[in-house]
Amino acid sequence: MHMPPKIKADPYDWPMVGDILPSNTALIVIDMQNDFCSPGGYLEHQGYPLEPMRAPIPHISTLLNYFRSNRYPIFHTREGHRPDLSTLSPRELLRSRNNPSGLGIGDEGPLGRLLIRGEKGQDIIPELYPITQSSLSEGGFGPEPVLDKPGKSAFVHTELDLMLRVKGIRNLVVCGVTWEVCVGSTVREAMERGYDCLVVKDAIGYSEVTAKEGEQNRGMGGVEAVGVEGGIFGAWVAKATQVVEALEGVADETQKILL
Repeated sequence: MHMPPKIKADPYDWPMVGDILPSNTALIVIDMQNDFCSPGGYLEHQGYPLEPMRAPIPHISTLLNYFRSNRYPIFHTREGHRPDLSTLSPRELLRSRNNPSGLGIGDEGPLGRLLIRGEKGQDIIPELYPITQSSLSEGGFGPEPVLDKPGKSAFVHTELDLMLRVKGIRNLVVCGVTWEVCVGSTVREAMERGYDCLVVKDAIGYSEVTAKEGEQNRGMGGVEAVGVEGGIFGAWVAKATQVVEALEGVADETQKILL
């Protein structure tokens, strides 16, 4: 009897239940948008360096290339609010302005109004731009849905959960920015909704930097936290290349089983 192929991860071989197929596994790319990753965007006005936000770009690209070429579903998210700010609470508006620049959500910046839908700052960076219906070529990949979210979790006030369930997705490979906020919030809620998440460490951006050591905070406040209590929030791997190599092995093993 053949056991379903798995990806070697911490603290368990992923996924915990079942197999890995394009019919049940998807890539979620969270908030790789100009407001978080480009000069003049929202995060720079908050006083955070952009280097930790841009460091995951080549690793996310590695994942995108593999998932696209092997026909796995891909979903992108963007954080942003309606231009009339009707999706923004008074508390969140004031919180967003609590920084040295004094600018927050809805205020004018070099890339347009900060974190407002339809502005250049809210759009996804060119290096990782989704394949949309209009960009499909004959025999090409996609389309890749883009979900606009007014909050931190990709599941709150979006159609992500519905879209995943319609496709029969139960396994999520997660990457993007930032672990402390949107990525971490999404992973935790995904677990509550019954999904098994694999977090890819070098494809995640961090907004906090450990000044003393001059390196990104990757302690138990980092992605390793998903693995507490035997993997209560999911599993994690260190590198995107590990995921690609493992999925290539999974594809080979699956083919052998089918034969």
